[in-house]
Amino acid sequence: MESIRVDKVDKNFERAEELLDFVRGCSWVEVRDHLASMIEHWVFTDWETMFMATIRGKIVGICTIMKTDYYPLPEIFPWISSVYVLEEYRGKRVSEKLIGFANGYAVAIGFERTYIPTEYIGLYEKYGYRFLREIENYGGGKERLLVKELD
Repeated sequence: MESIRVDKVDKNFERAEELLDFVRGCSWVEVRDHLASMIEHWVFTDWETMFMATIRGKIVGICTIMKTDYYPLPEIFPWISSVYVLEEYRGKRVSEKLIGFANGYAVAIGFERTYIPTEYIGLYEKYGYRFLREIENYGGGKERLLVKELD
């Protein structure tokens, strides 16, 4: 298995343009413009940030940790969100590395759990997440809210 490196992305990240190109070119059409805007305008505050996975220097995946997500649930945070991996790298544990790194960061800054919204069953459960409840997003769509207690 190829070595997957995960890095925290900070404001004025030296590979910002490359990261923007990656996001703008991703197949997740519904969110790519929003994600690109988040990076361009660096909307992350306090502890919020983005993480980037690379293999042999090539960007292959991203995720964020945020105070809020696309759900009217301000009392729930932090959200592990915007998990995206290039199609040809799926099944190679890239999302597992990204989420694990984000959870390690969450613990380091004092959180005891993280939440992931998803429409999928079985994807994040294998990383220790459990179903909490069904939630509705701002667009009226229903999704599953998962939670993981962190060590």
